[in-house]
Amino acid sequence: MAPTPPENSGPVREAHRFDEARLDAWLGEHVDGYTGSLQVRQFKGGQSNPTYWLADRERQYALRKKPPGKLLQSAHAVDREFTVMHALAETDVPTAKMYALCEDNSVIGTSFFVMEFVPGRIFWKAQVEGVGRAERAAIYEELIRVLAAIHNVNLEKTGLTEYGRHGGYVERQVKRWTNQYVASQTADVGAMDRLIEWLSANVPDDDATTLVHGDYRLDNMIFHPSEPRALAVIDWELSTLGHPLSDLAYICMLYDVVLPKTGGLLGVDFEATGIPSEEAFVARYCELTGRSGVPDLAYYKAFSLFRLAAIAQGVYKRSLQGNASSETASMFGAAVPHLAGIACGLVRIE
Repeated sequence: MAPTPPENSGPVREAHRFDEARLDAWLGEHVDGYTGSLQVRQFKGGQSNPTYWLADRERQYALRKKPPGKLLQSAHAVDREFTVMHALAETDVPTAKMYALCEDNSVIGTSFFVMEFVPGRIFWKAQVEGVGRAERAAIYEELIRVLAAIHNVNLEKTGLTEYGRHGGYVERQVKRWTNQYVASQTADVGAMDRLIEWLSANVPDDDATTLVHGDYRLDNMIFHPSEPRALAVIDWELSTLGHPLSDLAYICMLYDVVLPKTGGLLGVDFEATGIPSEEAFVARYCELTGRSGVPDLAYYKAFSLFRLAAIAQGVYKRSLQGNASSETASMFGAAVPHLAGIACGLVRIE
């Protein structure tokens, strides 16, 4: 019996269609065991890189490709996603099995890669709705364990020593996002100006380099259908070599801010829910990575909030120029001073 498409997939959207016959032929040549009778569906949601469910007569796959149209040269790097997940196959980091990468645009219009489809659960909310206290606690333990596993990856053994630049990550990131923010600025936001100045002047001395995911959060993990066990970390588009505390701080933002899609952990009863407090989360991470502590966590959290604010500003400017609803535009516009204000409070900038 042919595999059944997952519930979170639907017909391929008009802008993302491609020649399925050419893909079918390519799969037959490059994916061992491919049996034909191709099915194609597109996953719902607004992925930066369009993602599809594929199936032959027996097996399911996932395909990620660059979006159509003119793109920034370094954006939507599906080749890097393929490289890092392929390199992690024999590590403690759970990832899907990689089958093949195609950089020939004549097949389906852009570069793409094919990997195994991993069925399981994705928890979209930070408070992990729909499970009991014990399972919620185990899910958070797994979240911390996998983050530590990413940062403990041996770069030489995995062939990832050249996956990014060594050292200077935070300084480069502050400059990059400052430039992005300035380029999309539509009004003066005093908190952002103060934050940019402070972040630039107070880069921590600790200049560790590890593999970093770049977008590590609960909803970028696929969990076993019935166990609190991670089967795959997904969406490696922003991964590189960088400072591990940037990943840790990015997820610890949830203790300070409520985000539109994932919510947050402000005001949560940690004892009742089984979710670790921030102190417990950080302590467990340090235990698993051999760190004595994270004295500069506030800096990295402030940077993470600054990065989010810069992204929101870019979305806001694009929404003003396009056809986004006024409600959407105002939400992103209001997010900029709000996020910057929280960041300033964390590092006590007046």
